[in-house]
Amino acid sequence: MTNVNVQQAARKTVTRLLLVAVAMFGFGYLLVPLYSVICDITGLNGNTSGLNEARAQSVDAAQGQVGREVQVKFTANVANSAPIDFAPEETTVTVKLGEPRSTLFRAKNRSGRDLIAQASPSVSPAAASLYFSKTECFCFTRQPFKIDEEKEMPVRFVIDPKLPANIDTVILSYTFFDITEKR
Repeated sequence: MTNVNVQQAARKTVTRLLLVAVAMFGFGYLLVPLYSVICDITGLNGNTSGLNEARAQSVDAAQGQVGREVQVKFTANVANSAPIDFAPEETTVTVKLGEPRSTLFRAKNRSGRDLIAQASPSVSPAAASLYFSKTECFCFTRQPFKIDEEKEMPVRFVIDPKLPANIDTVILSYTFFDITEKR
């Protein structure tokens, strides 16, 4: 192999490696928004669709099951033993499909310091997440807490009347995370 051939082979290898690096960076950059879109479309990870109250109320009875009732159970968890008391006001409610419903969750900072927390929701079973829409939610919003502060956090939701007939119980679960930056 001549010196020119070696240089051409090396240049070709470097070019390919740079293209691979750029492709990997691009994939990594797009991974989070791509994951969010996939979760919204499929209902994976408990993400709920963009159903709004007006659309749910306008569904004709012939198209859905307006008036059908389902149980909605609420659970509240705290991640990594965060020093937060967190619980739903009600653990179970009966909800008519297509009718908006509100409830409250309560959280109290018992850490002895100011902290910031954030909740992440999940809807089970996964198939129900496509029909469950939160129209008001404290989720994905930073919640600052002063020492010993207690907050009531409202959740307003509606379940699409097109919810499959085999689903009679839906679980809305929140996990609260302490996201205070450590200094």
